[in-house]
Amino acid sequence: MTALEGKIAAVTGAASGIGLATVEALIGAGARVVLIDRDTAALKAACDRLGPAAMPLTLDLLDAKACASILEGILGAAGGLDIFHANAGTYIGGDLTATTPEAIDRMLNLNVNAVMKNVHAVIPHMIARGSGDIVITSSVAGHFPVPWEPVYSASKWAMTCFTQTMRRQLLKHGIRVGQVSPGPVISALLADWPEENLRKAKEAGALIEPKEVAEAILFMLTRPRTVTIRDVIILPSTFDI
Repeated sequence: MTALEGKIAAVTGAASGIGLATVEALIGAGARVVLIDRDTAALKAACDRLGPAAMPLTLDLLDAKACASILEGILGAAGGLDIFHANAGTYIGGDLTATTPEAIDRMLNLNVNAVMKNVHAVIPHMIARGSGDIVITSSVAGHFPVPWEPVYSASKWAMTCFTQTMRRQLLKHGIRVGQVSPGPVISALLADWPEENLRKAKEAGALIEPKEVAEAILFMLTRPRTVTIRDVIILPSTFDI
């Protein structure tokens, strides 16, 4: 029997990057997974490749009505929920004066508000069952004030606080809450990195693959229920922070 046999998971931002790598790891460990993303075509391609253990749920988390329907969509697709990975997010780098109020709103709504709303939506189901796992994708930027990404870093500091407060709130209900905090990961988010920083990171080998993060998440989820991995910081060995 594989480690997560019989478990049902849901992953946001599941069509690419860390989300898709986590889906693949979860399915490999025996789980069935609801893939949540706004990109219908990418979801279909992923689910066609991964087979019946992968179930698509097209959802735009920036749409308030759609965001509120997330648990209904998960239960409709899979019939239950054991593991929720709040992974969807976006990025703003560079000087604060170089961005716009609209971009700031969009990033904070996705990186902070949507995560809180999603967790708010799924925890009654887990509380009723007396068990569950919630994993939130944070960042090393949630532990260190990265000067070239003040908005993004602030959003991830918020997630560090949220994760650790919810871990304490939900412990009595048998629900584990933890976060994974990667350094720079090779993904679409890096398209918004300052060009000079991205060039230096590539030259220095200071990037990691999404599958490395997914393996850390799988480790968190497969510990005995008496053990909580509250935070995993996973960095490229040459990343200088």
